Amino acid sequence: MGGNVAENAGGAHCLKYGFTVNHVTGAEVVLPDGEIVHLGGTAPEHFGVEWPCAQRLLRAIVYGLFPYPRRLRALRGPLHAYQASGMGRLLARSGLLRRLPRLLQAMESLTPKLGPVERLPERTLPLPSAGGPPAAGTRRRTFGLLTGCAEGTFFPDVNAATVRVLAAEGCEVVVPRRESCCGALSAHGGREPEALRFAKSVIETFEAAEVDTIVVNAAGCGSNLKEHGHQLRDEPGWKARAEALAAKVRDITELLDELGPVAPRHPLPMAVAYQDACHLAHAQGVRDQPRWLLRGIPGVELREPGERKTAAVLATGAEVMVTANPGYWMQVTTALADTGRRMPVAHTVQVLDASIRGVAVPVLLAWALDGPGTVASATTKTTMEPHPRGADLRGVDPSSPMS
Repeated sequence: MGGNVAENAGGAHCLKYGFTVNHVTGAEVVLPDGEIVHLGGTAPEHFGVEWPCAQRLLRAIVYGLFPYPRRLRALRGPLHAYQASGMGRLLARSGLLRRLPRLLQAMESLTPKLGPVERLPERTLPLPSAGGPPAAGTRRRTFGLLTGCAEGTFFPDVNAATVRVLAAEGCEVVVPRRESCCGALSAHGGREPEALRFAKSVIETFEAAEVDTIVVNAAGCGSNLKEHGHQLRDEPGWKARAEALAAKVRDITELLDELGPVAPRHPLPMAVAYQDACHLAHAQGVRDQPRWLLRGIPGVELREPGERKTAAVLATGAEVMVTANPGYWMQVTTALADTGRRMPVAHTVQVLDASIRGVAVPVLLAWALDGPGTVASATTKTTMEPHPRGADLRGVDPSSPMS
């Protein structure tokens, strides 16, 4: 996108849609130091260009479903039935899947595998300490958890792991009922009125929860919440409230680093490739904290891919890739699977949770390879290669949740 704007590019599409300069009315630029600069005005959703029918349909589906957690939860049933029935594999073998529009093929390939959803209590108290401060029953701090739309529907294990880790670290966790979308998807898509409506709803929800801090485990949502003060700057009566909420927002890795560890870590002897999520590293400036937390686990060997390419991740020889954003997670798992060399992918907090609870490495890796949130595409042709250290992960049941 940056190259298109800088060079006023458009390729063959400019014959129909015009050059880039005809459509860009504003830009939000993230500088290398994490500073966010706003140039021009707000990008509207439409530019007077008629979208192709397939794109209009896709946008209607995305914006009609993803910002609404209840609608997404209702979608889980049909999706789970589709995945369990083997219909996708049948369509792939018959060749019918390849005849679908490319957008539908992309949606099918990116749909993560669904599993059981652990219902999170509205309030989770600190766990008794295993030794050292805080004493059993002592509450260090109280946090509100943003469960998210896609995160809560397709990656519920990440939310469950977040609650367990915070409780083990002596914290109380509040999960407000009827949370709305934070507005990240709408804001990123230029749907400003919709984004502001979601932002106001989130502010009201967490004001009523009366929590010290709002913890987020999806980088895109966290960066958006921290921008609520700017987004609502012209809304009468909302600017100060939005800035107060933004000041409370912390990524889970940022927060755990601030707290300092209390719960003992059990060894996880494995090599980990940590890949920065753009919205965490650039938009929020959170780069070191995830690495510090992973290095704090006995036995973990941290390896850096060096660049954001699947080949670079595989070249590290790591046994699991760790990242912090659901969108990037889905893209990486699909891209890795398309190479025919699948790789376990996990969230930072899931690795910490496994260490605190003493989960065996083969169980963690099997869950990160074939558990909920992993690739479920019928179009992906993959083979399970031997584990780098010789362990046969096929002998581990990924349907037996780590929780």
